[in-house]
Amino acid sequence: MARIITVNTNGIRAAARKGFFEWLPTQDADVVCIQETKAQIDQLSDPVFHPEGYHTFYNDAVKKGYSGTAIYSRVKPRQVIDSLGWDPADSEGRYLQADFDGLSVISLYMPSGSSSEMALEKKYRFMDKFLEHLRALRRKRREFVICADWNICHQEIDLKNWRSNRKNSGFLPEERAWLDQVYDEVGYLDSFRLVDSSPEQYTWWSNRGQAWANNVGWRLDYQMITPDLRDSVLAADIYKDERFSDHAPQIMDYDFDIR
Repeated sequence: MARIITVNTNGIRAAARKGFFEWLPTQDADVVCIQETKAQIDQLSDPVFHPEGYHTFYNDAVKKGYSGTAIYSRVKPRQVIDSLGWDPADSEGRYLQADFDGLSVISLYMPSGSSSEMALEKKYRFMDKFLEHLRALRRKRREFVICADWNICHQEIDLKNWRSNRKNSGFLPEERAWLDQVYDEVGYLDSFRLVDSSPEQYTWWSNRGQAWANNVGWRLDYQMITPDLRDSVLAADIYKDERFSDHAPQIMDYDFDIR
């Protein structure tokens, strides 16, 4: 069995102060994918950011205190890829891929389009390029688990206030149609929904108002898998007993080994 965790830490140093690295050893995860580290590699020399028992890999953004991804893995990957050859994926450290025996695990931080029209256009350009990358991955002779803050909800079940958010980035028709393509045309699967079809399963809550207290959330963080991994999905969980950031860790158990 393999346990894979994905989490947007909204600043890995802030998450450390909130107990993330005390919690992590209790989860016995094989791979941990982190988005929005908001730190340069030279700011992460403290041993806490290199947990015992894990090989740690960081991909930071050129801009300080912004974006960034990480992967922690118990098994040393055969190869680590931190570049897609285009921006903003590369300059903002939004992509990190660890290749194992027949399997790759990816940590991805999709841009948010909520701050401005310019940000939304940037997100659309990223989506177009990344869709081609997703197609290319499907042509490879290996399986993929793509752990990400996708910054998109797919269905009405995936956010509390879906009616009032139909014109907001994260639930726009164009964004949802993109996920339709990813699932229906390219063939990826939302591993969480294979084993949990219940409503009100969210991974992000606004810091405004009482969103967390009232569970007014969005399911933005999930693990996409290639179709041959469908039968290996064992269990899904969202950890909400503690708050390490405005996102919650999303945990998946799979019936395969990482070698």
